[in-house]
Amino acid sequence: MTPEPSKILIVEDNVVNRDMLQRRLLFRGFKVECAVDGVEGIEKALTDRPDLILMDMSLPRLNGWDATRRLKSDPVTKSIPVIALTAHALKEDREQALAAGCNGFHAKPIDMDVLMVLMKEHLPR
Repeated sequence: MTPEPSKILIVEDNVVNRDMLQRRLLFRGFKVECAVDGVEGIEKALTDRPDLILMDMSLPRLNGWDATRRLKSDPVTKSIPVIALTAHALKEDREQALAAGCNGFHAKPIDMDVLMVLMKEHLPR
C-alpha cells in the first residue's frame, strides 16, 4: 500500500513565488494547499491540518511572524512544523522567525534542493 503524500500549506502572497513553489512540490508528489496572507493561512491550517507549512514572513493582513505565533499558541496547530521563507536573510531575521515559533528558516530565492532537505527534517516519518 502506498503511503499518503505529505500535505504542504504554502502561505505566500506573491503569485509568481507561490505558483513556482506549488508546481515544484506537486511534481515531487506532495499534496499542496495555498493561502495568500496570514489570516487565510491560519484558517487553512485549522481546517486542512497540513503536515508542514511554508510561511512567507512579509504578508498582508497578518504577517508571517504573527501568524506563526498564533499557530504555535493554538493546541490544534501547535505541532505543525512551520518553515519561514523570506527575502530577509540577516541573522536577526532568522532569530526573529525562530523566536516566533518557526521550526526552520530558508532565505529567498528558494533553492529547492536545500528546501527539500529542510522539509524532510521536519515532516513526520
